[in-house]
Amino acid sequence: MLYAKACLIRNETELGKDSRLRYLLNLVYVAMLTCLSPWLLYRAVFQQKNRRGWWVKLTGKVPSRTSDAPCIWLHAVSVGEVNLLRPIMDQLSNRISGCEFAISTTTETGYDLARQLYPNDRVFFCPFDFTWAIRNVIRKIRPSLLVLAELELWPNLISVSRSCGVPVALVNGRISARSFEHYLRFKWFWSPLLRRMTSLGVQNEEYAHRMEALGIDRQTLQVTGSVKFDGANINPENLQTQQLRERIGIQRDDFIFLAGSTQVEEDLMAAEVLSRARESGYEVRLVLVPRHIHRSQKLKKMLADRGLNVQLRSELGEHGNQDVFATADVLVVDVIGELSAWWGLANVAYVGGSMGKRGGQNMIEPAAYGVPVCFGPQTQNFRDVVQMLLDQHAAQVVCSENDLFDFVRSAISKPQLAHQMGLRGQQLVIRQRGAVARTVSMLEEILSSEKSTDLPRDANRHAAA
Repeated sequence: MLYAKACLIRNETELGKDSRLRYLLNLVYVAMLTCLSPWLLYRAVFQQKNRRGWWVKLTGKVPSRTSDAPCIWLHAVSVGEVNLLRPIMDQLSNRISGCEFAISTTTETGYDLARQLYPNDRVFFCPFDFTWAIRNVIRKIRPSLLVLAELELWPNLISVSRSCGVPVALVNGRISARSFEHYLRFKWFWSPLLRRMTSLGVQNEEYAHRMEALGIDRQTLQVTGSVKFDGANINPENLQTQQLRERIGIQRDDFIFLAGSTQVEEDLMAAEVLSRARESGYEVRLVLVPRHIHRSQKLKKMLADRGLNVQLRSELGEHGNQDVFATADVLVVDVIGELSAWWGLANVAYVGGSMGKRGGQNMIEPAAYGVPVCFGPQTQNFRDVVQMLLDQHAAQVVCSENDLFDFVRSAISKPQLAHQMGLRGQQLVIRQRGAVARTVSMLEEILSSEKSTDLPRDANRHAAA
């Protein structure tokens, strides 16, 4: 009881100290939203983007949770983070009896995937970082714990949650060199916020050292490893992959060049590589999985203008259409949630988002299947993973169309060498597993700790936060 009273006094003190900053942030957010409203309207009307979830984003009024079971609120920005949460939730469900989950996302693609993966859990768009919206979500779902994936830091989300007695944890945390420079420059702002978090699970020691440099107590930090290694499927004979093979009509002797999570310039580059491979006498099929599926129709037209027969995955239907695909040069996968299974069908893989400023996408999944993997030079989002793959000669950096063509041609003409590269990547992934178990143990410790159980969880108590 004494500890609980001390926590209440501390929270009230922090509440007064933070309230002015919170309201200042509210004003900044309103001003930004007002200035951006013409652009947001244009995107909604002409680009069909960001059209859903505005009521929840602005108010935080999600459907109320009625049970008294423990509830964990997990926030995932987009598709990658939504996939990342799956093995964590599976283990938490097995280890915490009756636990309920609430999953919030920022993007529409993330929302759609979360609805697909977690049909029995509540899924909603994460509200904007307004104090009233965050409080409303907490009132409605009454979370026992808020879990943030990777490093999604919103000041009011963290501050209001803690003032309402909700512990906040970071899982699979990472902080790139560029982000670290930003946080260090504004350490006076970010350091107090980070210190309010209950526990931070980071992927490696380098990230832990950066957190310490920002003033985080080492006792709050845990090096858990990367959850993405645990979540990657290593069996190409898994059910979803084999269902795709049968539905689409892919034969065992087809050579599939798969470019995934691509930007438009990477799609065009892959198409040129396909054409060059065909001209060289190689029988190659190209599967493109663009990062943003809303541009699939435009992509189909662009490739068709280059003389390629293009088929959209969505046009094949749920049960596929083998006759149609058999005549296609390129298949564009324009449905959400299939990329992981598609990697298992590839003979050679290019991981997109790595030629421009995006910083690369997840290359662990194709490597886990034993597929020879290549990617562009801009992979700062996965720098540690890339270094491990390169150190083991389990992947290759390609800097141009010529490099990519050479990589694909080598995989066709030297299948044994390609197989060995893929096998090294798969073995690396297997050795790195274990992050999910460490992450779940960290979250269980928070939930069972005296600190977490004694802090008040009634958001109404801090209605003025």
